[in-house]
Amino acid sequence: MRSRLASPSTRLALAAVTAAALTAAATAAAHAAADSRGPVTRACVTDDLSFGVTSGTQAGGHLLLIAKARPGITCHLPGVFPSASFGSSADTEVGPAEHAVGEGVTLSGSRAAYAGINPKTTADEHGKQFDRLHLSVLGDESNSVTLKLPETVTVDRPVATNWHADPADAVPLSA
Repeated sequence: MRSRLASPSTRLALAAVTAAALTAAATAAAHAAADSRGPVTRACVTDDLSFGVTSGTQAGGHLLLIAKARPGITCHLPGVFPSASFGSSADTEVGPAEHAVGEGVTLSGSRAAYAGINPKTTADEHGKQFDRLHLSVLGDESNSVTLKLPETVTVDRPVATNWHADPADAVPLSA
């Protein structure tokens, strides 16, 4: 018995059915994998958040940054220090106060994240006066916001803590 070769249109139809079946199987496998890990939350960008700043009194005084997700947004803020500067020169850019990356905070609804900034880490009389802070999520500097500070601060080698879920963990302690 001789076998007949399928016509080109039959082969094309068979390929389409096979591709659809493989796509459905891959989609089902991806959903099953995602369900086993739990929901995946995207990383926060600056525009996802609203920010505030207050004065803290611990550790000789510091600025306490508060970040909350905008209504309808759920995102994860990594446990790294915020990108911040008091002016446009490099010596007013905030450096890290912590040596390790933290857990980060998933923000949604009223849940907030906190970071502390010590604007002056030197023990001398030097520094520049500022009443505003430029702030963004690290890696999203092109979308920074400008915050009016609760008071004018002297800035010299500023440092910031990572973002934390508890404001008590956001106190920038001096070394």
